[in-house]
Amino acid sequence: MIKIKNRKILLLPGDGIGPEVVAEVKKVIQWLNSKKSLDFTIDEDLIGGASIEKHKNPITDEVFYKAMESEIIIFGACGGPKWDNLEFSKKPERALLKLRKELKLFANLRPAICFKQLVEASSLKPEIVSGLDIMIVRELTGGIYFGEPRGIKPIENGERKGINTHTYTSNEIIRVAKVAFELAKKRSKKVTSCEKSNVMESGVLWKEEVQKVRDNDYTDIALNHMLADNCAMQLLRDPKQFDVIVTDNLFGDMLSDEAAMLTGSLGLLPSASLGAKDKNGKMRSMYEPVHGSAPDIAGEGIANPIASILSFSMALRYSLDLDQEADNLDQAVQKVLDDGLRTKDILSKGKKEVSTLQMGDAIISKLK
Repeated sequence: MIKIKNRKILLLPGDGIGPEVVAEVKKVIQWLNSKKSLDFTIDEDLIGGASIEKHKNPITDEVFYKAMESEIIIFGACGGPKWDNLEFSKKPERALLKLRKELKLFANLRPAICFKQLVEASSLKPEIVSGLDIMIVRELTGGIYFGEPRGIKPIENGERKGINTHTYTSNEIIRVAKVAFELAKKRSKKVTSCEKSNVMESGVLWKEEVQKVRDNDYTDIALNHMLADNCAMQLLRDPKQFDVIVTDNLFGDMLSDEAAMLTGSLGLLPSASLGAKDKNGKMRSMYEPVHGSAPDIAGEGIANPIASILSFSMALRYSLDLDQEADNLDQAVQKVLDDGLRTKDILSKGKKEVSTLQMGDAIISKLK
């Protein structure tokens, strides 16, 4: 195999269970370097609460510039009750928002796949979720999380007012819509666009611009518009009606977590945050599990590393053009589940409980 040089991977384990699950990804990368003649250069640094503890800052300039120069970023998790009382601008999560914004990672890909081995782990009936395979594309750098003005200010009678502004431009909508349509071309050629055009002008713009993209460039793709609250209901009623869902930052945050729980565990689901391709076809990207820092189980060695490992599989596929290696890694995860190995979050009767480290080792053994 041709040796690939200077692929820089930055690991940012972060807080809570982040270091535990990212450690298993690191083992997979090292295995690929050793066994598949790949030559990834691994760097690792602090972010979030871990960075606050050492540097009084959720992300240092040094780490930020490392991120700028890396081929991909593998992020663990950040935040926890230890830092709840910090000023908003200094909270651990601000590091993640800064990376998304400054690296222009505007498209968040959140697959929701119900593994056949884990149908019983879902809170819905097996016939509702069996075979579920949804891709949610969430706009990540606009909307209410970044809109101005924002803040908390005093008003009359001793009260205060909290202000957040929900705003989108045509370009912000068009570029994320194109990502959704491109994904749909490789799937079932079906996109559902979600907004609140019945009560929000930004939702009207969203609906109109997505429709224009479809009519101008993707006439072979079926497009359905749906109000976001109806989509939330339909995800519980009949989730398999969906294939690709594209939506804004706020609704995407909520709908993707709901879709994730259809599968039975947040510990299983990866995500990708992608930027635009440059003239050389390269793009900045960050990959992370969707489960958060889970401080209640941090340090116990019971966290599920599958979401992080599958996040790296997405990196192999979307950023590194290594589809075969991505397929092999996905298949290794499936084989381990077939063997009945389970971390505590997905454990069921008759299955064998394993630790975070043991799950990682088992997946690597299937690669071998």
